[in-house]
Amino acid sequence: MCKTDVNDDWLVIVNPNAGRRKGQKDWNKISSLLRNKDFVFKSLFTREKRHAIELTAKGIEEGYRKIVVVGGDGTMNEVVNGVFKQEICPSTEIFLGMITVGTGNDWGRMFGIPLEYESAIEVLKAFNVYLQDAGVVKYFSGSVRENRYFVNIAGLGFDALVVRRSNKQKEKGRRSKAVYFLTLLRSLLSYSHTKTVVEIDGRQIRNETFTISLGIGKYSGGGMMQTPYAIPDDGLFDITIIKRMRKGEIIRSLKKLYDGTILEHPKIEGYTGKNIKIDSDPVIHLETDGESLGHSPIEFSILPKSVNIIGANLATG
Repeated sequence: MCKTDVNDDWLVIVNPNAGRRKGQKDWNKISSLLRNKDFVFKSLFTREKRHAIELTAKGIEEGYRKIVVVGGDGTMNEVVNGVFKQEICPSTEIFLGMITVGTGNDWGRMFGIPLEYESAIEVLKAFNVYLQDAGVVKYFSGSVRENRYFVNIAGLGFDALVVRRSNKQKEKGRRSKAVYFLTLLRSLLSYSHTKTVVEIDGRQIRNETFTISLGIGKYSGGGMMQTPYAIPDDGLFDITIIKRMRKGEIIRSLKKLYDGTILEHPKIEGYTGKNIKIDSDPVIHLETDGESLGHSPIEFSILPKSVNIIGANLATG
């Protein structure tokens, strides 16, 4: 049970910088569409990184239970962290929806959330709810142990490097699939591999590793499928380990990231599990839902059916 009275209005958290500042540029249009569909809401704008965590926790304390993200996957990640870090309500008594203005939109793709604003608002209006899993990861930032929740995908190694460099490009206002792909290719020239020990529910796997993905959802990087068989409510992470490969071989295999056949490659392994520990030499870096975090040693745990999502349908293909 929640510790505060319920406010039946919607809380709308807007990231004005999302999608090349589409959050700000399109807000008047979005807010008009919401009012035309009889939504009663309070809107709050984020000012900096992690601000949405604070806004979400405070909103729940004020009685809001229906929260809409106007932003991208990173903003949704912050809102989810606000849901889990507050102590007023169980996470399963909060409902999260999305009006997408970001550049990747991989989480929304999993639940059939349209890119077109009016259609996305119709999805909110229909209020079809899916109870999905969440992940929590413990990692190091220097010598400090930290933790983060996520609802789509975590990446380590090469994937984390690409995200970090892409985020720097976004900070400079360079946000597009072309910029992301160029960043990916440039990162490929400079990145090699890391010796890793991955423990999945007690089973140890040692490799010279190029990149690792842990998926609750299947999409990342603007439509890539690094964990193509992930199911967001099965209580399991899907884990994809790409072992050391020649750069030419990696480039030739990029198509497999988009057509869902990545696990057919002989140097790519797929697993499922609930509790995963990863150590490495040298340290391996981490990102979750497109947000750059810290480094190994790292521990992941699954939180089954712990987040209420308002979606159109659960994409299976």
